[in-house]
Amino acid sequence: MDVNIALRTFVRTVETGSLTAAARDLSITQPAVTKHLRNLEHHVQARLLERTSRSLRLTAHGAALYETSRNALADIDAAIEGVRRQTGRIEGKLRIHVPSCLGTRYFHRFVMEFKQRHPTVSIDLILDHRQADLLLENFDLSVVYGKPTGQDQIARRIGFVRRIIVASPDFLHRTGKLNIKKLSEVDLVATTTILSPRGLLPLLHKGRSIAVPVRPALKTNNAEVLIASLKGGLGLGPVQQLLVSDALADGSLVHVLPDYEVKPTEAFLVYPTAKFLRPAVRSFVDYAMPKLRAIEGIDQRASA
Repeated sequence: MDVNIALRTFVRTVETGSLTAAARDLSITQPAVTKHLRNLEHHVQARLLERTSRSLRLTAHGAALYETSRNALADIDAAIEGVRRQTGRIEGKLRIHVPSCLGTRYFHRFVMEFKQRHPTVSIDLILDHRQADLLLENFDLSVVYGKPTGQDQIARRIGFVRRIIVASPDFLHRTGKLNIKKLSEVDLVATTTILSPRGLLPLLHKGRSIAVPVRPALKTNNAEVLIASLKGGLGLGPVQQLLVSDALADGSLVHVLPDYEVKPTEAFLVYPTAKFLRPAVRSFVDYAMPKLRAIEGIDQRASA
């Protein structure tokens, strides 16, 4: 029996909570996972997992072995990559989760640049709008909106993501001069999560929170649809400034009501406990953080 393979199979089975998921994650068959677990239990002469058709549960012996082995395996991986780093080579696999809007427009470019520097690094870049579970889904890094609360995570603050109100010149030509009172009378284009349950748009004005009743013409969870609708003159709306910096520069969108904006969201780059931070992960963090902080529309201080 290869103890290293058996322990890695055991650890991923515990973390994914499923033989099938562990098999998929390890690129082996489910019967192979079962065999490795059975051999490991025979090797340690103790029951490690209580398995039913619907669930897995660690025994006391299994819990003790899991805590020790996951740390030991992480240390081994870090030590091996550390030696490689000393020779000037950054290798290994990175699995990264990023919100779609940030990932498509910016993060993908950072990944490509990093790959050019370190061609032997393999990267899985997963883009969507949900909150990822780093441990369960085996992510090395994740960009998170809102302060993370995980006990086994290190969070490095990227900055505050600004949301400003924009509209197309054509829309402004049709509606005339805008003020905060008129905001309730014109069509709004927004994300599905920005409005309060009562349909109010929460805004900041000189450090004071206000809530404005609005008339949504379109709500969407897709940034590209949001921006295309704003450019097309369907309405005005709040949007992450980092998504429309180009449109503001070329005049296809205009920043309106500049004294008002949605409360900015704090963004973090999150990764597992630093004690087990692999060199490839550390190198990418060191490379990506200054680039993320330099994005127009990400401020280091919250709006006043």
